[in-house]
Amino acid sequence: MRHGYAGKKLNRTKEHRLALRRNLAQSLIEHGEVRTTVVKARELRRFAEKIITLAVRGDLAARQRAIALLNDRAIIRKENQKDYDAMSDAKRAQTLRSRSGRRYRAPATRPGLKFTAESVIHKLFAEIGPAMRRRAEAKGKGGGYTRIIKLAERRLGDGGFTALVRLVGENDPPRPKNSAKTERRRKARARYAMYAGDVRPRHAARKVQPKSRAETAAQSAPPADGG
Repeated sequence: MRHGYAGKKLNRTKEHRLALRRNLAQSLIEHGEVRTTVVKARELRRFAEKIITLAVRGDLAARQRAIALLNDRAIIRKENQKDYDAMSDAKRAQTLRSRSGRRYRAPATRPGLKFTAESVIHKLFAEIGPAMRRRAEAKGKGGGYTRIIKLAERRLGDGGFTALVRLVGENDPPRPKNSAKTERRRKARARYAMYAGDVRPRHAARKVQPKSRAETAAQSAPPADGG
């Protein structure tokens, strides 16, 4: 029996799979969207929903649990990325770390530096969590914080399907539920309806106009001899 097993193995070991999931989730929090394969996107969505739910709670226990699951890393804001790329290695180390050796939680200024790095956990609990909480209160229920958008492009190498995982906006309306999401379920519903006696034609029958007597006589008349 397959008890206690959830998710895909992704042809990786347990440690590699957990590290891949954390890295994708951190990139999703940092950039707001991430591009990957469809299978990885579905696995990322299961993990990201749990992390964002902890951020919606926002208490100390939720923050500690998020740090244990997600770890932490420093990120640079988009408006400071150009200046960060032009810095030397020593300046970058000062930007990413404080004097005590700990990572900055929020971007700030200090003597000799225009800006400092930001923590992934801080951005999750300071920006994403409150926005999703307001969205959940307006909607009346939580969940559905991410969207998977399938792309037409294939991945180079094995030709796998690619997808875009994106965080929803605070004012984005919820998507309507569809009980028949796959072709298999749609066919099953059609079979159940047929067995129950509710047979509905797929296409409406065309209305045939009645022919006049002249047209009927012309069609039934033998062909004229051309000789």
